[in-house]
Amino acid sequence: MKFRQIVTVCLVVVFAGCAAYTSFNFDQLFGEQQVRPRQSPVASKEASYFLSQVKPIIDNRCVVCHACYDAPCQLKLSSVEGIDRGASKEKVYEGTRIAATTPTRLFEDAQTTQEWRALGFHPVLNERDQISPVNLQAGLVARLLMQKEQHPLPQQTQLEGFDFSIDREQICPTIEEYDQYQAKNPTWGMPYGMPNLDKHEYNTLMVWLENGAKMNAHIPVSTQQQALIDEYERFLNGDSLKAQLSARYIYEHLFLSHLYFSDLHSKSPRFFVLVRSKTPPGEPVERIATRRPYGDPQVARVYYRIIPEQGTIVDKTHMPYALNLERMTHWHKWFVDADFSVQSLPSYEPQVAANPMTAFIDLPVKSRFKFMLDDAQNTIMAYIKGPVCRGQLALNVINDRFWVFFLDPDKSDIPEVNEFYRSQAENLKLPGELQSNTLPLHNWVKFSAQQAKYLEAKSEFTNKWFKDGAHLTTDVIWTGNGINPNAALTVMRHFDSASVAQGLVGKPPKTAWVLDYALLERIHYLLVAGFDVYGNFGHQLITRMFMDFLRLEGESNFLTLLPRSVRHKEHDSWYKDQSPQFSQFMQHNVKPFDQASHVPYKTTDYKQELFSILKAKLAPVLNDRYNIVDTGFSPKNEALLRQVNDIEGKGLLSVPQIMMLMITSQQGDDQLFTLLHDNAHTNISSLFDEESNRDPEHDDLTLVRGVLGSYPAAYLALDESQIPELVQRLKSLRSEEDYVKLLDKFAIRRSSKNFWSFSDKVHAWYKKNQPIEFGLLDYNRFENR
Repeated sequence: MKFRQIVTVCLVVVFAGCAAYTSFNFDQLFGEQQVRPRQSPVASKEASYFLSQVKPIIDNRCVVCHACYDAPCQLKLSSVEGIDRGASKEKVYEGTRIAATTPTRLFEDAQTTQEWRALGFHPVLNERDQISPVNLQAGLVARLLMQKEQHPLPQQTQLEGFDFSIDREQICPTIEEYDQYQAKNPTWGMPYGMPNLDKHEYNTLMVWLENGAKMNAHIPVSTQQQALIDEYERFLNGDSLKAQLSARYIYEHLFLSHLYFSDLHSKSPRFFVLVRSKTPPGEPVERIATRRPYGDPQVARVYYRIIPEQGTIVDKTHMPYALNLERMTHWHKWFVDADFSVQSLPSYEPQVAANPMTAFIDLPVKSRFKFMLDDAQNTIMAYIKGPVCRGQLALNVINDRFWVFFLDPDKSDIPEVNEFYRSQAENLKLPGELQSNTLPLHNWVKFSAQQAKYLEAKSEFTNKWFKDGAHLTTDVIWTGNGINPNAALTVMRHFDSASVAQGLVGKPPKTAWVLDYALLERIHYLLVAGFDVYGNFGHQLITRMFMDFLRLEGESNFLTLLPRSVRHKEHDSWYKDQSPQFSQFMQHNVKPFDQASHVPYKTTDYKQELFSILKAKLAPVLNDRYNIVDTGFSPKNEALLRQVNDIEGKGLLSVPQIMMLMITSQQGDDQLFTLLHDNAHTNISSLFDEESNRDPEHDDLTLVRGVLGSYPAAYLALDESQIPELVQRLKSLRSEEDYVKLLDKFAIRRSSKNFWSFSDKVHAWYKKNQPIEFGLLDYNRFENR
């Protein structure tokens, strides 16, 4: 050992366990910081140890809090590159920023760890002398783990001294600042506010860190996977203008999806992502990074490439999209065999690229609409799991639970409709063309006037169409051709996150949407393709405000199926005490369509009857996987669990947005359920004062089988014999005290010594029973009650 290393080891031994050595200059003591190679060949012992022993611990104990944009300190531990990148003091979710900030998307905005250092990220692994004592003493992860061992989680039912609020102050110390952090917050070791790791887990991580934290190089794809990748890349990179325009359209809708080859029939499929590259198939990918998927690539030719997803799959960003022979057949039919021609490709100027009605005007509307409907859950899931990731301001534009239906693309595929969309290109512009720095109020007035013009033209067109002999009935609703379960969806908001499920989940909701092509497309380009999470306050606010227009349009489409005499009454019941600034606009949104509905109503409870008609019409494709049936419980206990959906009232105020229940049957089998708290509102037209629009008297619960939602706030564990007591306690809730007593009886709290084992049990059930949708749940919203 070199003399300097001997001195270093001695100093570490002398000062380890105290704060005194921080007075030493880290560079003098441990050597200058520099990025170190971490990736070992997949076949090496180091990579094998990491993949088999270390990574499962990191995934199940660390990634459950450190993934997506809202990972504390931007520390994303879900990939080798994320671990090596480290942490940042800058916040991604900064709702008051005046100017757009530099994006920091892993794998996109920098390609090497050194580039991330230049962007302000600091290491969490030792980047000084690579010797065992220094790897522990100069590595932030190691120090935080040791801190937790020295200061275990307090033996308290409700933890004190921790801030678990979603917008809590981010304290992101560098290794040089660590001793001050520990002295001030001794119990804030990692995992933060969770039980300690068990001895085996702790020792495994410490051995790995002590030996230099070696990780694996990228795992190669299989021969079968590569053959399929080649096939899809050939399709997406045809030379004709027709092929290039079609590929651009497909990419701009799937750039966030996790692609998998369902024809391979793997129980644990490998997921891939579609990216833009400077290089064609057969060459190494050179990824093109722009703020938006339609940003100017600054190259003469864009190539679309499929690469493996390198991060651990987490539920809150997981949008699985199957690639298979059936889908390829559809793509050929819609984009290759369809009769259309392209004379020139659209530019990437924001005024063109941000508006799909302009950029893709040469693509048949029917092809575009069918493409989005083919996996409509994925299309709408992108609104919810896409760039927003979280945000109450972004989500207070929707009700807590509503059903979504679609116009039939075949019945709307007529020359007059296609020509109408062409004529309205100017009135269908979106805020994305303003890019990421926006003044919201002036532009809201402009877009409000624009939307009003579009709705006026739309009403004139539809009034004439149905006046001239066409009858408005539920025949205009897409049935999925009797086989596609995406024909009916349920969207559920969980305050600052949301979920979308196939089927009509829960009892009939307050509102519903019917989406036509233009509406479905514009929502995607507003909330997904055109939204910049790094944009300024104005950009985020105008996006939220514009979504009001689109939500109202979808609701109005649904209302047209009701008798003309009750449309306004029903609409008014959805928007009690509405804010004055929306009143005039809302009148534009409903009143102009004045043709009768020819739905054959037999009762005067029109909305409920319409829901029943639609459910019957869509019955062949309705997904019932969330219903409380075939649970293995007795019929009596199943019936009791179904009663939970009838509970409503102010007594539910203490119930969190998402709870998950593991119930063990009398036969010893476990069943997992999700309990959702649906918050009622008098209206959802308020930007900043949502609480004043709350209507807790009409809050209710929705209990479903399986996992629905990414952010559980509480875990309950019980036996089937305790179902009657659980249901009775839920029915009897009147106060916070009642809710805490329910937790005392059934909860696995974050302070429980059994928390991690129960977490593993939940994830194992999820992976076994919902393998395609499975992703690690997120504990950033897990409550402390």
